Order: sequence, then C-alpha cells, then structure tokens
Amino acid sequence: MKKQVLVAGGGIGGLAAALGASRAGWDVRLYERAAAFSEVGAGVQLGPNVVRRLQAWGLQKPLQAVAAFPARLQVRSALSGCALAELPLGTTAIERYGAAYATIHRADLHGLLLAAVTKYTDTQLNLAHAIEGFTDGSAAVNAIPGAETAITVHTSRGKEVEGDALVGADGLWSGTRLQLLGDVPPRATGHLAYRALVPQDALPNALRTQQITAWLGPRLHVVQYPVRRGELQNLVVIIEGRAPEDMQGWDHAANAADLEQALQGACPALQHAVYGVAAAGGGWRLWPLCDRPPVRGPGDMAQGLVALLGDAAHPMVPYLAQGAGMAIEDAAELQRALSMHDLEVPLRLTRYALNRWQRNARVQARATRNGRIFHAMGPVRWGRDASLRLLGARVLDLPWLYRGDGSVASSL
Repeated sequence: MKKQVLVAGGGIGGLAAALGASRAGWDVRLYERAAAFSEVGAGVQLGPNVVRRLQAWGLQKPLQAVAAFPARLQVRSALSGCALAELPLGTTAIERYGAAYATIHRADLHGLLLAAVTKYTDTQLNLAHAIEGFTDGSAAVNAIPGAETAITVHTSRGKEVEGDALVGADGLWSGTRLQLLGDVPPRATGHLAYRALVPQDALPNALRTQQITAWLGPRLHVVQYPVRRGELQNLVVIIEGRAPEDMQGWDHAANAADLEQALQGACPALQHAVYGVAAAGGGWRLWPLCDRPPVRGPGDMAQGLVALLGDAAHPMVPYLAQGAGMAIEDAAELQRALSMHDLEVPLRLTRYALNRWQRNARVQARATRNGRIFHAMGPVRWGRDASLRLLGARVLDLPWLYRGDGSVASSL
C-alpha cells in the first residue's frame, strides 16, 4: 500500500514537492489556501542547477516553450553606465554545467509545474482548503519505537486528515514552520523591491533586451531581463528604505514618483530603462523584502514526520537569484529521500534535511552578502568595481552553485 504525504501550500515549492513525492511512489494530497491556483509576481532566474532538475522531471520542452535563455549577464555601473563585467551564458552554460541558464515569468514556472502534477501524477489538489495545524504521532510520548506512526493535519474546513508525512511548503509566513519550530516572524531587511513587466514590443528598440543586465549603485541596484520567450521584459529596482509595520499584508501599486526620486543620481541609460515602463503603459508594484538567518542545522528543516521546503525553511533575499531554485532542489532531494523504502519515514525526512541544510544555509548567507556588495558605497564600491573590471567572469561565475551537489538529470 502506498504511503501518503500531505503538502501544505500550492506555490512553486508545493507543486515541486508534489511532483517529486509522486515520482518517489507516494500518494500526495496538496492543500492550498487560495480558491484558485495563481502566481503573482514577475520574473524568476533559473540557474543550470535548477534547469537540470526540471529536465530530470521531463520538463525541458515545457520550459523551452515559455522561458527565455539569455546569452549573457552584464554588470554595469548605475552611476556612470559603464560596463564592469560580463559572464557568457547560453551555450557556454550548457557546455560547462550541462544545462542552460533560463529566465521565466513566475506564473509560467508555476503553470508548467501545475500541468506536470495534473498530467503525470494522481495528486489530489484541494483548493480553498488550508492546513492549519498538525499532530505528529511519532512525537507522542507513548509512541512505540519502530511502529508505524501517522501525522494528522487539521484543515481550515474543520477536517482531520491522516497521512504518513507532512511537507510544509507554505511560504514565508509558514504556519507549519511556526508550529514545528515555534519560530519568530521573518525579519525585515530594510530593502524594498519595485517590480514591473513590460511587453518588449511596446518599448523603443534601444530599451529592449535579450540579456540579463545588473546595474549596481549606492544603496540600490536594478536587474532587467527577458521572460516569456523574450516577449516581456522584467525589471526589478531594489532600494534601501523603511518597510511598513504590516509586513504580511502590504503589497500595493507603487508610487512611481518615489522610484524616480531614488534614481535621480543614476545614469541616463538606466533612467530611460525605468521611465520606459510608464511610457509603455506598465506599472510598478512594491514589495518589502524579508528573510531569516541561515538554516542552523537539519532540525530546522525536518523533525519527526514533518519537513519544511522552500521559503518555509529558508527564505532569502533575491541577490543570488536562487529562491525558487532552492525550493526545486529541495523537492528533488525530497524525492530521493522518500524513495528510500527500507527506511522509516522519520529517517527519510532526516536524510532529506541532512542533505539540504548546509547548501541552503550557504546560499542564504551568500545572498545576504551580495546585497551588501551590490549596494556598497565609497571605497568598498570602488574596490568592487575594480575587481569586476579586473576579474570579469571569474567573479560572476559560480561553479559551487551551478554544479550543485554534482547530480545530473539521469541520477535524480
């Protein structure tokens, strides 16, 4: 008889977890609080480490149908506009890491995962139905060592559902994490992200792009790249500023005047790129960025019959472009662990956590460090720019990240 995993959350991490668990031979019940599957937001970057895992799930063709595959990453000064460094992507990434570097609309990534779960698995999808608490039978005082134990979840519709494991993929404000770890709320980083999507054919030729460009300036940086086969351009402007008190509920149409004020000292080329959003009929949305300290150990990712995945386990700032990627890597490792049928379920989840926590912690720490480097001022900024000019691709390339744990599609 198949074991059953219950998944809290239907975002990118939850769908990836459902896909991985199904491929491991488990039945899956997924619970999503929203009444319909949808993914707001803008662009997502997927390094070769992530694309390899999508390939392993047979999703290369769906990815090719909706993503863009930039040929290079260029870093420029937000003040002078001068190019500082460049990293070849495209065929270079494929030759070096076995997969391309992709940029994709978050809704398109969510959609291809949802299509795979719907088409290739028997996952039971429960919308407008959230998991609001759980009781872990393996943690009971009178639990018999080695005996079969179960986890019972309590849902927003007043139901109790029993399973063999629970995966909390319920995001930054995870209720699963709160019960499992008794944790404090996420911390405000003091950084605010303005995000916009614009049809490229609505922009002048000079403002269209098929590459990734990162503009670095004092206390701010801007990233732009193509998504949806290159038809849309994604722009993200991150500045340092005060976050609101209502961190969980705040998400509103941004005041373009505030953004223009923040970019007053930027070079004309960057200002034109940002002003082009309004000229093309687009708008900005504003999010405060939150994170948590790096994962401290395997107990932060799994205990008993409960595992955490993605932002529920290791939310991070976007300065390494790996938030969604780490959730997908988590799901691939979860698949491997759940496939270890000779182990008891708590041991399988412990194996998952042992194999993931250090890599996630490293990515979290490096992303935070990158934020300080990107926004550097004074002598630190001068040193950063000089290093980029001198070392170029050697600074931008990240073999430790893009090679990941050394696994390839055939081994997942």
